[in-house]
Amino acid sequence: MKLLSISRKLLRIASSKRRFLNSLFSLGVVLSAILVVAPLFIILVSVAIKGGRALNLDFFLSLPKAVGESGGGIAHAIVGTLFMVGTGLLFSIPIGVASGVFLATTSNKRLSAIVRTSADCLAGVPSIVTGLFVYALLVVPFKRFSGFAGAVALSIIMLPTITRTTEEVVRMVPHDLFESAIALGAKRWQAVFRVVLPTAGRGILAGLIGAASRAMGETAPLMFTAFGSHFLNLNPFEPVSAIPLVIFNYAISPYEDWQQKAWAASLVLTFLVLGGIIVSRRLVYGRFG
Repeated sequence: MKLLSISRKLLRIASSKRRFLNSLFSLGVVLSAILVVAPLFIILVSVAIKGGRALNLDFFLSLPKAVGESGGGIAHAIVGTLFMVGTGLLFSIPIGVASGVFLATTSNKRLSAIVRTSADCLAGVPSIVTGLFVYALLVVPFKRFSGFAGAVALSIIMLPTITRTTEEVVRMVPHDLFESAIALGAKRWQAVFRVVLPTAGRGILAGLIGAASRAMGETAPLMFTAFGSHFLNLNPFEPVSAIPLVIFNYAISPYEDWQQKAWAASLVLTFLVLGGIIVSRRLVYGRFG
């Protein structure tokens, strides 16, 4: 009886210890999740509170006012951002999608390894280094900053993301579809363009949106290339403004009105970037349509 009583006590102690460890582990998981979510929540709330005061229709549709005058907006920066990101996509989409399809369909393992490693290395290059490279390539020889140079810098930043996303999405397309198209007499390029790409189109579009969202928030490469402007400049070969540049210039200014607009521009940029990320994730998981 004594042995039975002792064994029961030991079992209760072991069970209590397991419950304690399980509770401790669950608490650690919850705290870790809170530590991940809390910084984003704090940033969003802070930007919304400080930037929401300056948001109005005039902020989106007007140009900056002269120093000392209140009012004005960031229409020039919105147009510049859309121009440089859009032009950058025109450069990076053909190369990135073609490279991704090549990586997913080629049987040349050595060449595909070189291309894949190059894309991964390019993705790891700091954006300021990319900006400095384009500065030496396009700004110094032509002796002028330009929106075109900024678009080239952003296209280089977006290229590896588009390439790797396209590769992963194309790999998800059932290989039987490709083989069936070949068996029916289609050439390799016809099977890719008429079967593989339409099937993978949703995922590729998600990758494009994700790459564009990342590019929208880049500041360093644009400081070396587009430089910025307080005017609405529609000439792509002249300095062009962008939302990140406005945030930087206004935030370091001594004028309270400009600092307020920096917070408002930060709020706009945050929603643009987060909106792009959310849309791309919904496209990937097929929640649209």
